[in-house]
Amino acid sequence: MLELKPEFRIRGDELVEILNGKAVAKNLNERTAKRVATLKERGITPGIAVIYVGDDPASAIYTRNKDKMALRLGMNSQLMHLPATATQEEVMAVLQEYNQDPMIHGILIQSPLPKHLDEHALVQAIRPDKDVDGFHSMNVGRLYNNEPGNYPVSCTPRGIMTMLDHYGIELAGKRVVIMGRSILVGRPLQALLINRDATVTMVHRHTKDPEAFTRQADILIVGIGQPQAVTSELVKPGAIVIDVGIHRTEKGKLIGDVDYDSVKEVAGMLTPVPGGVGPMTIASLMAQTVDLAEWSIRDDQ
Repeated sequence: MLELKPEFRIRGDELVEILNGKAVAKNLNERTAKRVATLKERGITPGIAVIYVGDDPASAIYTRNKDKMALRLGMNSQLMHLPATATQEEVMAVLQEYNQDPMIHGILIQSPLPKHLDEHALVQAIRPDKDVDGFHSMNVGRLYNNEPGNYPVSCTPRGIMTMLDHYGIELAGKRVVIMGRSILVGRPLQALLINRDATVTMVHRHTKDPEAFTRQADILIVGIGQPQAVTSELVKPGAIVIDVGIHRTEKGKLIGDVDYDSVKEVAGMLTPVPGGVGPMTIASLMAQTVDLAEWSIRDDQ
């Protein structure tokens, strides 16, 4: 693995280490490209299919970025854009085609979907062995049971774990607090951390006195969808702070759920926005698509 030099920012007379997700993602993508090339030598091209329904501007950007990255890494990428008027049956028919396509190893449905569509039913219709987002109930159950074997997990939590590992952050016995309990990030991340012997607390909108928990966290992970809601008063001095949020201000600046300028004064390690968790998510998606391709070969043998 290519070693990355730590990046530091001055904090008074001290230094805060910046967890450079962009650089770690670049490293991961380079390794993924090599794995793709190896599979191609065996006549197998990892394939990913993204189903995008409607005209959500953010979804349009995300899906294009995923498509470009997959092609850049040498993969087979299928981007299916359906109109906002598409019915449940029409989306399901496209999904089932990809389920049966041997050239497609990973399938994802881009959120959010138009309100008339049943997203849960669509996700559950994805074959578990092609569930590149790790949202199928079978794969979630395997994760929470910490079952041995190969199965996909949610890509943002996977990216966070990869970044923590890259920087050599020990998890066993650490007090970790996750702010936010979404099925996309908080819940699968909780399982991944527990499986690595961390002591995990999850706080949410109904938690009384959440500051009492966050101030004790060795590692604080924030994904609450509230711009700059976490300030230095909520952070234990020297803590590792991971910011999952991303928002665009009226002036076009990207910010996170963490007040970066405030928290950098107390944190020991901190992810920036942009350049922190975001790049790790798409890099993890690409790596997991290659995983699914490799696992499919083993299953066929």
